[in-house]
Amino acid sequence: MTTVTVTASYHTHPQADPGVGIVPPPRQSPWLTPRSAQLAMALAAGSLLVTAGLWVAGGGLSDLGSAPLTSLGRLTGLLATDLLLIQVLLMARIPWVERSFGQDVLARRHRTAGFTSFWLMITHVGLITLGYAAADGNGALDETWQLITTAPGMLLAAAGTAALVTVAVLSIRAARRRLRYESWHLIHLYAYLGVTLALPHQLWNGSELTSSPVARVYWCSLYLLTLGAVLVYRLGLPAWRTLYHRLRVAAMVIEAPGVVSVYFTGHHLHRLPARAGQFFTWRFLDGPGWSRGHPYSLSAAPRPDWLRITVKDVDGSGRLARLRPGTRVLIEGPYGALTGAHRQRPQVLLAAAGIGITPLRALLDELTATPGEVTLLYRVSSRAQAVFARELEAIAAARGVRLCYLEGHRPRATGGAAWLPAHLASVGGAEVLHRLVPDVGQHEVYVCGPAPWTEALRASLASAGVPAPQLHTEQFAW
Repeated sequence: MTTVTVTASYHTHPQADPGVGIVPPPRQSPWLTPRSAQLAMALAAGSLLVTAGLWVAGGGLSDLGSAPLTSLGRLTGLLATDLLLIQVLLMARIPWVERSFGQDVLARRHRTAGFTSFWLMITHVGLITLGYAAADGNGALDETWQLITTAPGMLLAAAGTAALVTVAVLSIRAARRRLRYESWHLIHLYAYLGVTLALPHQLWNGSELTSSPVARVYWCSLYLLTLGAVLVYRLGLPAWRTLYHRLRVAAMVIEAPGVVSVYFTGHHLHRLPARAGQFFTWRFLDGPGWSRGHPYSLSAAPRPDWLRITVKDVDGSGRLARLRPGTRVLIEGPYGALTGAHRQRPQVLLAAAGIGITPLRALLDELTATPGEVTLLYRVSSRAQAVFARELEAIAAARGVRLCYLEGHRPRATGGAAWLPAHLASVGGAEVLHRLVPDVGQHEVYVCGPAPWTEALRASLASAGVPAPQLHTEQFAW
């Protein structure tokens, strides 16, 4: 029988550490309930049903017999517009929506809604053009040129379509991998331009908007809601929090080779509604490149007088080690749903790989538990590369957290064993979990690490009997 060897650290006399004690979480928002996500999904689905209903009320079904291409073109255009606005709302950083789903889930649904809207829009353009061409006796290319040059608002709509096509092409996974996040994010803003340029065309040419007062109220309200959400939550709230809290760099600490912690002070930080496990988008006013936003998780629960992030030197992040105390900081957030707000069970399993330890280290500050109820599995190549080793061992000793290092080189295995070190891969992911945490199926599980590692661990957790609602993961997705 293969023996699973792990290292568990327990200190009986830890040194004093500010992170050993429990940090009370901020007051929970009344909007954040287990049903918040279902409510958001119901509202999105309801808007699509209303859109289809308005098409029917506007004669869409009756027109199928006489002008099927044009009628279906109107329907696909309406559905594309509705999904496009939903896509914008998904990433508008509406607090109760964002904290209900989490950034990575919202990013995936945003992408799904976006590509669906894109193909519906392309279908709309094709059907409308062919329908009008058949009615006018023109060829498709002649009709396209005539629509763009003569129909009110169509030239703007064509420009908006071009902007959305650009965003869609660059959102394909293969294209995204060739771009830095900051470059892709800047280009992605053209989606807002596309939405704006399409509006005049709909108001001037869309029969569903011009023939019915109910339709006009619905669509204008939906556009105004979307615009308001972007202005308030993407622009206004971040600007207000930046100006009010006035964050500045206080100190930098080297945690491990290539890993630095940055401490911030500010004004009335106790009023910042952040929780352990969440992240902010940070912009450091330290010279060229300050406008690039970087998403970094808090690596300690927010304190009334300081915040901390911990960053590995990857893709330009090494500039943080050269920050000067007093450097001003622009913030967006807090974002993310990897928090104790979703905890339903007393027993908790935390699993991290590499720099993914940062949000889970912060979670340890908030988790109230009796000794033995919290287990932390920390995957590292070697103990020397472990971030926060002294802090974690102090917390383990003071509060009875079971700390297990999974040390070793990466395995060649794929699937559920790929999250393990090479010397354990042959045992199998689910079996290792059962040996390390015998009642793992009764635990609330929080996971953070690289995407392939996380997916492998998810597979092992499912095989080990952890129900999906008890598993919480969040990755930086875009």
